[in-house]
Amino acid sequence: MKLKDSEIKVVMGDITEIRSDAIVNAANNKLVMGGGVAGAIKRKGGQVIEDEAVKRGPIEIGKAVETGAGELAAKYIIHAATMGMDFKTDEVKIRNSCRSSLDLAAKLKIRSIVFPALGCGTGGFPFLASAKIMAQEVLSHLRRGNTTLKEITFCLNNREAFEIFKKNLVGYLDYVTTKLSGGPYVTVDVIIELTEGIVIIERSNPPFGWALPGGFVDYGESLEDAVTREAKEETGLELLQLKQFHTYSDPKRDPRFHTIGTVFTAKAKGTPKAGDDAQGIKIIKLSQIEKLEFAFDHKKILTDYLKSK
Repeated sequence: MKLKDSEIKVVMGDITEIRSDAIVNAANNKLVMGGGVAGAIKRKGGQVIEDEAVKRGPIEIGKAVETGAGELAAKYIIHAATMGMDFKTDEVKIRNSCRSSLDLAAKLKIRSIVFPALGCGTGGFPFLASAKIMAQEVLSHLRRGNTTLKEITFCLNNREAFEIFKKNLVGYLDYVTTKLSGGPYVTVDVIIELTEGIVIIERSNPPFGWALPGGFVDYGESLEDAVTREAKEETGLELLQLKQFHTYSDPKRDPRFHTIGTVFTAKAKGTPKAGDDAQGIKIIKLSQIEKLEFAFDHKKILTDYLKSK
């Protein structure tokens, strides 16, 4: 499947036979290459790989380092420490080692990487859980951008593991990027309480009408940061004493698409001034609510607020 500008593949076979810029080794933190994937890489690529790796160890569990690939066709082996010498692993160790491997690949400016099922060999971690953890980290990595990876392959050496990864890793990514991407979208609005009344803006984009200051929450942004940013952009005001009032989730509240909006109340400092996204701005008394045409469900929100007062 295609995700952002990268191709995601799940294949069955011998990881040492796949041509790629980098192969990931599910390593212990001392980088001693014994059995499993590490043993296979050492047998095919040569002792030189382990010799170089051990010189770079020990490393922190969850971190990753690169070495040459010896006799293999790859340029690098990325050694991801999924466990210590007790050979025990868990979700956090697998998640961190996968993330470290992807970040290191980007740092090395390589275009292709091959992963085994991290933590599922010597570590005995379930294939299903590993597939979902790794899918989440790939999605997070690609969403952050600033990567050179164009091909991310997951190579499994038996039919059972392959089927689990193909169904759950690809299935998870497809669900998040197609079904969830259609919404609901997260929005924030704020009832700014000044001495003179409530601040509202006149929208310059459809749907038109008067509205509370607010907008969409950006990826990686908290509700509080989003509403503070939107209020500043649309009114020029700096919010104070911010408090959550209520969340509104009626699928018909926004004529464009399904949104879930959290409404805040706040005081503010500064002089109200319409920003680029607002055609106008005014301060109203709550008694004026019924006389104005509001976009979305903002008349209901203000009515609910009036009742709460």
